[in-house]
Amino acid sequence: MPDGLTRRRLLAGGGSALGALVLSAAGMPASGALAALERRSRVNSFGAVPAAASPLLHSRPDLRIPSLAVDLSRPGTAPGLIFIGPYGAPHGQAGAVIADASGGPVWEYPAPGLEVYNFQVQLYKGRPALTWWQGKIVDGHGVGSYVIADDSYEPIAHVQAGNGLHGDLHEFLLTDRGTALLTSYALKHVDLRPVGGPRAGAIQDAIFQEVDLASGRVLLEWHSLDHIPLAESYWPLTAWSWDYVHLNSIDVDLDGNLLVSSRNTHTVYKIDRRSGEIIWRLGGKHSDFAMGAGATFAWQHDARRQPDGTLTMFDNEGPPHGGPQSRALVLALDERRRSARLARQFLHPLALQASSCGSVRVAPNGNVFVGWGAEPFVSEFSPDGELLLDARLGAGYSGYRAFRSPWSAGGQGRPSIAAKRNGTGTTVLWVSWNGDTQVQRWLVLAGASKGALRPLGTHPRAGFETAIQIAGQPQLLAVRGLDAHGKALGTSPTLKL
Repeated sequence: MPDGLTRRRLLAGGGSALGALVLSAAGMPASGALAALERRSRVNSFGAVPAAASPLLHSRPDLRIPSLAVDLSRPGTAPGLIFIGPYGAPHGQAGAVIADASGGPVWEYPAPGLEVYNFQVQLYKGRPALTWWQGKIVDGHGVGSYVIADDSYEPIAHVQAGNGLHGDLHEFLLTDRGTALLTSYALKHVDLRPVGGPRAGAIQDAIFQEVDLASGRVLLEWHSLDHIPLAESYWPLTAWSWDYVHLNSIDVDLDGNLLVSSRNTHTVYKIDRRSGEIIWRLGGKHSDFAMGAGATFAWQHDARRQPDGTLTMFDNEGPPHGGPQSRALVLALDERRRSARLARQFLHPLALQASSCGSVRVAPNGNVFVGWGAEPFVSEFSPDGELLLDARLGAGYSGYRAFRSPWSAGGQGRPSIAAKRNGTGTTVLWVSWNGDTQVQRWLVLAGASKGALRPLGTHPRAGFETAIQIAGQPQLLAVRGLDAHGKALGTSPTLKL
């Protein structure tokens, strides 16, 4: 796992009626050992229910990443599609997936030999674009680079960390300054005796950079070893590659300075964007804020400032120790009085505890979209805590973060088709267009030669791949995608049967 310990309950299923969300404004609900065991038993009991299955696509057999199996869907979800980067299945295909409201795939991007993290929609040069990190995992961190793709799914920019560093998976945030905030790591040899270690040890120096997208120039480079003492860490000490900070998110605060989440110190740091100095610490061993009841967090991810001044994060709560379950956390901060209060929390009915990863994002309508990290679930809650959507990744898969965003795009390349003649004198035709969100109907073309293809009629689109039964057994077939107004959007290659 890229985020620490590898404990992961790879749940294969979930119920169709998951029960009510537990929402509290005064901290985690009280629970003793018996209640915790009861919750754990309830989670494990869902293991026999099938998870999202790999798609069986006649027209695109090369696409095999499971998208989502939806257990619960209610009215009121935010508009948009779901963006995930499934990884971790020992024999499964990994990469990026856009899924629709039913959990079915819209676009699949296999990345053979690589892993994909942080797959989402961001604004690039004023237009929505897809962004992601891809690479390999070494010592719990990413060694790779970042991709920006347009609405035809073609890469339009590749971004690298500067100064000879490798791009890490944990953050790639595009800013309105034409820059990117990204993470990196470097192994440094230090004296660990001040924290009970040997004279010489190797430590992971957590680094972030702000890089100018046009030139690649590094505008800011920040090192944890320059600012965060070793003693702030909660992570078990090792003499080699001690990951004492584990920086996992960067956000631009309302005043333009930066908020940086350090999982292994249980702290969110506010950092001066010009000098790199720490302005304040929230949480951890040396918090500058008085933490109210239920406001303390542990092993957190994805700390984000909201327009109303609250701070959201995914509070993992373990391991190696912490609260009884993970939660989406909303904190009200009083920076003048240096106090933090629990405003809201969102809990999964299965009392999930994610050992790593996780994300919390607030939609424009106030809904809260949660990726449960190492636990293979994504959920959406209304502002008042109603569970509106709950879905699972494929068996054996996890996801670093999950997002819901509006996205409209034409298909990648051309539509794909496959066909099979039946013994009854008919033909079944399958058609898909990876990434398309605009086709409403498929026009079937058939004939004896390419110059003599004639329309056989239109058929409504049905999910990623549409199966069409046609009379007769023509020698050549093609399919053309039409939008809601009948405009032709793309035509498949001609298939000879």
